[in-house]
Amino acid sequence: MSVVKSPLSETDLKTVGEALQGALVDLLDLSLVAKQVHWNVVGPRFRSVHLQLDDVVDTARQHSDTVAERASAIGVNPDGRAATIAKSTAIASVPEGWIKDVDAVKTLVDALGVVIGRMRERIEVTETPDPVSQDILITLTADLEKHAWMFQAESA
Repeated sequence: MSVVKSPLSETDLKTVGEALQGALVDLLDLSLVAKQVHWNVVGPRFRSVHLQLDDVVDTARQHSDTVAERASAIGVNPDGRAATIAKSTAIASVPEGWIKDVDAVKTLVDALGVVIGRMRERIEVTETPDPVSQDILITLTADLEKHAWMFQAESA
């Protein structure tokens, strides 16, 4: 039961709701992965990588709130619980312990690549049923692609 009346049809709501929920999970997990790496990165490029990781965390957290609020606005309950993230994520697990700066960069390049690929799929499926949600996904994907570029340049 939803207390919010959706402007979308049942079919469109299902499609858009799944896209927004998937985006929420990916963004929340990305923020957790980036923070875990942030706390454990070591090496000669520690400072630059450490600071860059916080930028990713900030972006992911900001966009996760926007995505969750959009879901609520159209009558979909956002689910950001740890158990939901754990069972739904496609991002690889971060290894325990200290992470060399080069490995930290690779971890983020890989994680961002996974999330960006999934966001691009969501952009496609939301085009017709809800251009407003699609616009949110486009904006956040552009920000994630900028972070991916910066981490890839870091490893060149």
